[in-house]
Amino acid sequence: MASLIFFILVLAVLVISHEFGHFIAAKKTGMKVHEFGFGFPPRLFGLQFKKNDAKKWRLVKGNRDLNESDEEYGTVYSLNWLPLGGFVKIKGENGEGKEDPESFAAKKPWQKAVVLSAGVIMNVILAMVLLIGGYMIGLPQTIDSISDVSKIKDRRIEILQTIPGKPAEAAGIKAGDVILQVGTLQNPRLKELQDYVDQHKNEEILVKVQREKEFFDKKIKPAVYADTGRGGLGVAIAEIGTVRYPFFSAIWEGVKSTFWYLKEIFVAFYLLIKGAFSGNGVSEAVSGPVGVAVMTGRVARMGIIYLIQFMAMLSLNLAVFNILPIPALDGGRLLFVLISKLRRKEVSQKLEGMFHMVGFALLMLLVIVVTVRDINNFKGAIGAFFSRLF
Repeated sequence: MASLIFFILVLAVLVISHEFGHFIAAKKTGMKVHEFGFGFPPRLFGLQFKKNDAKKWRLVKGNRDLNESDEEYGTVYSLNWLPLGGFVKIKGENGEGKEDPESFAAKKPWQKAVVLSAGVIMNVILAMVLLIGGYMIGLPQTIDSISDVSKIKDRRIEILQTIPGKPAEAAGIKAGDVILQVGTLQNPRLKELQDYVDQHKNEEILVKVQREKEFFDKKIKPAVYADTGRGGLGVAIAEIGTVRYPFFSAIWEGVKSTFWYLKEIFVAFYLLIKGAFSGNGVSEAVSGPVGVAVMTGRVARMGIIYLIQFMAMLSLNLAVFNILPIPALDGGRLLFVLISKLRRKEVSQKLEGMFHMVGFALLMLLVIVVTVRDINNFKGAIGAFFSRLF
C-alpha cells in the first residue's frame, strides 16, 4: 500500500508540474484555459472559481462539458478517474476559433511554441530544484575521483553489473551487492580494491558482500584479462557515497547535474529508437506504469533522499520523451507549428489530427506491451502487494 501511495504522490508532482507549465504559459499568452486536470477523463469532480471573485467557487460533478458555458466562471480544476497522467484543455487547441483572440489557434507561432514547450521546461526546472535540494541534504553519487572522503557519508563499493562467465557471477555475486571486504582490505577505495585483486590474481581471495540485510562470504579466484594482463573479479563497480554541498555549491552542482543527465537521457533515447528501428524490439530497460510503481516503492524504502533523486530522473525522462517529435506528444505538436511557420501556411487540421490520433494509438499500444512485460517481470512484487491488501 505504501508503494502505491508513493507512486501516486510522485506521479502527481511530475504531472502537475508539467501541466502547470502549459497552464501558466497559456494564461500569460492570453489563451483561455477550460480545464486543468489530473488524470484522464471521465471527470470525477472539479472546482471552478468566479473570474472576479476567487472566494466564490462551485463544485463540478461528473463529465459535464463546460467549454462555453457559465462564462462568469474560470478554469475547471479537476480530478479524473484514470490517474496516469494529466491535461490542460486550452480553447482552440484543435484549430477552432481562429478569429477569437483567446484561442490557441489565433496566436502567433512563437506563442504556440512557448505553450507547447512549457511543460517540458517545467519538468527540467523541477528536476533541477530536486537535485539542488538533494545536494543540500546530501545525495548519493560516484566518488571515484574525490580524494578527500572525510565529508562523505556511507561510502561503499557497489556492484553495477556482473560479467557473464566470469568468477564473480560463478560465485553468486549480483548487481546491487556491496563489497565490504576484499582479502585483508576492509571498506577499500576503488583503486585499492583493483590493485589488491591484481596483486593476488593467482590466489583465492575472500570477498565479503552485503545484499540488502544479508551478508555473504565468497572465495573467488580472479580472472586474468588477456588485453591488460591484470586480474579482475569480472564486475563493473562504482565507489558511491553521500555527498553534501554548501548552499551555492549545491546550486551549481544541481544545475550541472541536470544538464549532464539530460545529455545522457537523450543519448539513451537515441540508442533505444535506433535499436527499435533495427529490429531489436522494446528494450528491457523500458518500464511502464507498473514498473515505475514497483521501482518507486523500492526506492522509497531506501530513504527520502533516494526518492528525491529518483523523482528528478523521472522528471527529466518525462521531459525528453515529451519533446521528441512524436505525434500526440508536445514535440509532435511543436513540429507541426514549425512546419506551418516554414510553409507560411497552416497544416490541415484534419491531417494533423489524424497524425496525432495514430500516434496516440501507437503510444497506447506500446504502454500495453510494456505493462504486460512489467507484470511478468515484477509478478513477485505485485503478488506481495495484493497479499498485503487482502
